[in-house]
Amino acid sequence: MVGTFINAAAILIGGILGLFLGSRLPERFRQTVMAVLGLFTLAFGLKLFLSTQNPLAVLGSLLIGVLLGEIFQIDRALQLLGVWLESRFSAAHGAALESNFVRGFVTASLVFCVGPMAILGSIQDGLTGDYQTLVVKSVLDAFGALAFASSLGVGVLFSAAMVLIYQGSISLLAVQVQSVVTDAMMAEMNATGGVILLAIAISSLLEIKRIRTGNFLPALIIAPVLVLLMQLLGVY
Repeated sequence: MVGTFINAAAILIGGILGLFLGSRLPERFRQTVMAVLGLFTLAFGLKLFLSTQNPLAVLGSLLIGVLLGEIFQIDRALQLLGVWLESRFSAAHGAALESNFVRGFVTASLVFCVGPMAILGSIQDGLTGDYQTLVVKSVLDAFGALAFASSLGVGVLFSAAMVLIYQGSISLLAVQVQSVVTDAMMAEMNATGGVILLAIAISSLLEIKRIRTGNFLPALIIAPVLVLLMQLLGVY
């Protein structure tokens, strides 16, 4: 889990720098950085989706996943967690935080947790102790945290905890996951993650249309299961 600890530390460092430089950065600079990050996320998500070998597997995973997300209200749960953290932080410091605390926490958590580098890097770290992939991801996340924190505030810092939980869990279960997940399953899981990144870019970063992106997360689990079923039925 060394790579995950490095990743979380990079997010904290980048976020703190973003908070420190936030008031010193012109608004036009913050808007441009957020636009660049949004466009890059959009392009990267599209690239991941285009790697799919069966678009129907991605579509099925997203439909089933979002239905489960809506049933369990995962997006709302993430927001309530952000509200709880906001209230705890405010009580400890006796001051009100910016109103976009929840948006910063949810957006940063989803961006930092969703993607092939988080999954593959965590598996490599857990199985072989090779955390080079996560070091590369850490550099990207540090710059992302700086950009997020400069405009979305302190909520971004708390996304480091979500990275610890998410990537740490994958590393601890890496042996079992690696023994079950095939290349085809991983390909469709990455493609599904790409669509989720597209939703994040459109909803939170570019603010084109509000989408409950948190409810899409179960699709990442559904994708490999659906691929297995499709292979058993001979339709993949």
